[in-house]
Amino acid sequence: MEPAVAARLAVTALTPLLRKLFVSEGPGAGIVDRPVRLSGLVSFRGTKQVLRQGDLHRLVAELVRRAAAGRGPREQPTAEVRTELANALFVALRSVGDLQMDDVQVAGLEPSRFARELASPGALSSEAEAYYGPLLEAACEQILHFFTQRSTFVARTLVEQTRALGELDTKVDRLLDRTPSAVAEDARFEERYAAHVAQRHGELTIYGLDSAHTREWPLDAAYLTLEATDRWDTPLRSDDVLADRDRVLLRGAAGSGKTTLIQWLAVAAARQPERGHEDLTYLVGRVPFVLPLRRVLRDGEPPTPDRFLHAAGSNLAGAQPAGWADRVLAGGRALLLIDGIDEIPANSRAATRRWIRELARDYPGNLWLVTARPASVDEDWLSADGFGELSLAPMSRTNVLAFVKRWHRAADADRELADALIGSIRAGSDLGALAVNPLMCGLLCALHRDRRGFLPHSRKDLYEAALAMLLERRDLERGIQRDQGLRLSREVQVQLLQKLAHWLIRNDRAEMDRDDARAQLARALGHMPDLGTDAEGVLRHLLSRSGLLREPAYGRVDFVHRTFQDYLGAKAAVEEGDFPLLLNNAHKPQWEDVLRMAVALARPAERARILTGLIDALPTSDAPEDRRRRVHAVLLATSCLDQATELDPDVRRRVRDRATALVPPRDGNSARRLAELAGPLVLGLLPGPDAVSDEQARHIVVTAAHLGTDDCLAVLARYRDHPSLAVRSQLAWSWHRFDTRQYAEEIIGHLDPANLYFPAHNDAHLRALQLLGGRPRVQVTASYCPEKLAARLDPAQLRGIWLRGQNRAGEDWEWLTRFPHLETVLIEGPHTHLRRCLPDHVTVISPSERRQQERLTSSAVGIPIPVLHGDSET
Repeated sequence: MEPAVAARLAVTALTPLLRKLFVSEGPGAGIVDRPVRLSGLVSFRGTKQVLRQGDLHRLVAELVRRAAAGRGPREQPTAEVRTELANALFVALRSVGDLQMDDVQVAGLEPSRFARELASPGALSSEAEAYYGPLLEAACEQILHFFTQRSTFVARTLVEQTRALGELDTKVDRLLDRTPSAVAEDARFEERYAAHVAQRHGELTIYGLDSAHTREWPLDAAYLTLEATDRWDTPLRSDDVLADRDRVLLRGAAGSGKTTLIQWLAVAAARQPERGHEDLTYLVGRVPFVLPLRRVLRDGEPPTPDRFLHAAGSNLAGAQPAGWADRVLAGGRALLLIDGIDEIPANSRAATRRWIRELARDYPGNLWLVTARPASVDEDWLSADGFGELSLAPMSRTNVLAFVKRWHRAADADRELADALIGSIRAGSDLGALAVNPLMCGLLCALHRDRRGFLPHSRKDLYEAALAMLLERRDLERGIQRDQGLRLSREVQVQLLQKLAHWLIRNDRAEMDRDDARAQLARALGHMPDLGTDAEGVLRHLLSRSGLLREPAYGRVDFVHRTFQDYLGAKAAVEEGDFPLLLNNAHKPQWEDVLRMAVALARPAERARILTGLIDALPTSDAPEDRRRRVHAVLLATSCLDQATELDPDVRRRVRDRATALVPPRDGNSARRLAELAGPLVLGLLPGPDAVSDEQARHIVVTAAHLGTDDCLAVLARYRDHPSLAVRSQLAWSWHRFDTRQYAEEIIGHLDPANLYFPAHNDAHLRALQLLGGRPRVQVTASYCPEKLAARLDPAQLRGIWLRGQNRAGEDWEWLTRFPHLETVLIEGPHTHLRRCLPDHVTVISPSERRQQERLTSSAVGIPIPVLHGDSET
């Protein structure tokens, strides 16, 4: 008999007979809490006998007869073969009761293995043998199926399986402990490393807060989301710079928040984004490596992955498993945060670039963020390897006000002081121009509190006041006794700190060896014999008491912020008449602040010498590098004018004339650079809308808006009636840089709404649009509550809505059906569910899809592509 026939017969004919081999369960069978032995289940053994020997013989004979009936008349076995087959099956099935097994054990067997456990009938004829094997195996399959259907078997099996799995889990754990696994060892180390990163980078130093008021803030409470822009001036949140990009070179001025962003990303990745932070899902599973270049290059060579932690000074460097960093990078799980291209010597940057490029090529799939000052490296420095370039914008007015409030809460200062400072920032253009980054905001807050509301109005005065507060008044007012036998006045400390700063800028360094610091101090102390102390004692005093010098790693010394180094270095250069040194290095971006502070600190004739040297001693060729240096020098000289309180009028006029030739800017990068370097002075150089093209008009708006001061509103107001959609879009998007109500009244309320999406960065913007009577198209850029958003929008006129990055899974989109005139919904990400919720006449589309459609339409009919602000193309 073929096995297929036997299997078919087992289901249709053999099952009722085989069931008689076993005792039916009684009412109490369900409480059995242990496996049941087979001898207690078979119907011809034990106390519940149902079948006798003769009954079993007849049952087996009937099995054989039914099996034979499945063959054709000419294929059926003979009577002798049937008898031989029945006797063999009798011997095998009767032995079921003799098996030393229980029902759970038997059910775990395969049918063929169960058949081998049964008694062998001895030698069979070849014809009987052909029937016996398939028939016995089919019978065993049904018997095993019977056990799995018993009411107590299922529960008992689950218990047995649970116990077996528990024993297996214990054994596996013991095996892992005894035989270290790279995966398990890596996982344990990464858990420890994540806690280390969160602790090491989880606090932010806010300069201007002394230790009496806790200088270190928890990063979560102190961090402010700033704005970054790409080369098309497309804005995005600073903490989203890696959300849609794998590799980014981020430029930002001194104190703009680059290092703070590095810290925030590292801590966010270490803690792993929690529920409610869907916008941070790109950090899930990432292992952060924070690599400050001025520290990791201290030995002159960039580190290999296995040396990352050691180079960064991590205490866990020796505890990492062998090859762990390589496995993380090879798996594409790393978040590489390389900070401070501008803080390493210029002659080391080419080697650093090769190191970054080779790592990126050898280990694809990881996330990269490299930071630098705006002009420390050329444009497209890493673009050949897929690095996009973004720039950190100055703090918006909203950011500044939020920072001031947080600072005063952390310092436990009077609320009236915070309100007074906010009022001064809003009213005074000079003061508002100083509050451009967290460092300067912190100093303004500290000085405002320290001076009972009186503030300096220039950067030079601000630094001088900060030095007085940090070097002298802080310890006196806190009652801290000076070191016994060591009395250093503020003037002496400034002189000594100047020597260190001058050495650093002269040697193009951001850190110095402790031995070099002692040598510079010893040389200075040779001219100060009355101090009666050695260089080591002075260095210890400056590190512990000045608040300006620190030891970031053993044997290394630097300033708490590069801005203080630049100021003190400039002061030393001016006092020593080092003007050729200043001019020879003016083309280097790390010298920009040094030049500005030198002009502020110099005497009138010295200022004229510096500014004349900047604009006159320039290459005249049209080579791209020479042209870049000319533009940089003119903009730098222009930015120095507001530091020159007294200056030859002819020199001032010549600098302004040179700057006028650079206006209007030719592209978005030039516009931002013009604002960053020239500062508020550029406002007087910007022409009106009648004298420029549409493209130039947009770049002028970028320049003015980038400054973010109230003085800019007069310039921007001249462009509010401009017909270009690109210009109107840029004006609308710049709203968040200014006071909400004032900008709404002076700019937003005057913009032609045709095809323009009005951005709402927060609920205050939505309220302002509501007070203006609503707008037909609105772009929502922040998190929103659907009900609250629906209440802010006007059902009578809403035609389009752009939900930027808000397509949350499971959101109920029913609220959009309340707007009968809605025509377009722009949304990023999947939108199939939203499409099903809206009427057919509503177009649901992503910004990229719409941009592609507009590109095809415009190329076909020759019209300009409309701007989708917030998108990457215009």
